Amino acid sequence: MPSTTFVVDALLFDMDGTLVNSTAGVKGAWELFRGTYPTIDVQDILSSAHGVRTVDNLEKYCGITDPEILESEAQRFEQAIVTTSKSEGRQGIVLLPGVTDALAEIAPARHLPNPAWAICTSATRLYASSALRIAGVPIPDVFVAAEDVKQGKPFPDPYLLGAKQCGVNAENCVVFEDAPSGIRSGNIAGCKTVGLLTTHCREQLEDAKADFIVKDLSRQVVFPSPVHDLIRRSRVAFKLLAKGVEVTVHED
Repeated sequence: MPSTTFVVDALLFDMDGTLVNSTAGVKGAWELFRGTYPTIDVQDILSSAHGVRTVDNLEKYCGITDPEILESEAQRFEQAIVTTSKSEGRQGIVLLPGVTDALAEIAPARHLPNPAWAICTSATRLYASSALRIAGVPIPDVFVAAEDVKQGKPFPDPYLLGAKQCGVNAENCVVFEDAPSGIRSGNIAGCKTVGLLTTHCREQLEDAKADFIVKDLSRQVVFPSPVHDLIRRSRVAFKLLAKGVEVTVHED
């Protein structure tokens, strides 16, 4: 399991699939929308739409082109993620493994004027704020949402804006993503990219050219040698510096 350490000016996190898991609600929302748009294939959408803005998905899969209808339906869809996430025995919107410990390490650096991390999501600000509160994730001062950019992932706009609002160059940032579209967004922006195997397979993240690939942000068990006790270490470890963050990645 190779280990790499580097220093960046800022950490840029995706939300869904990286910090929180809202799969249950997303599936429920698409099933609800099938009542209005009966030709959509929910399973096909679930396999390919993750990491893309809701407005872009609704335009592509539901054929909505009117801007006002698109905005209204996007709001309805994201509200449905929350309302359906616990219906029919679903698990709700939950925190992903390792996120609490990881963010605790960098908690002091989430405020302006010199933030060292940000969230850059394809979700709208209204839904993303609700999802983060439900999961218990602190919202940083730099928080880029779908409506903040003209083009969403896989275009570089979200991560370029996140870096800009942190006051740093994107080339000196690292992106944490679970979706191929998000990894491509980070790569095009010039960031380093860490792919998380929470929603897609390794081959998909490799095809997207993630610089590093880990299971998630949880700790991994390591057996140093037959005569030593096993140890647990973070797959991704953060250390705040006087300027920037030291990042150590233990790839799976």
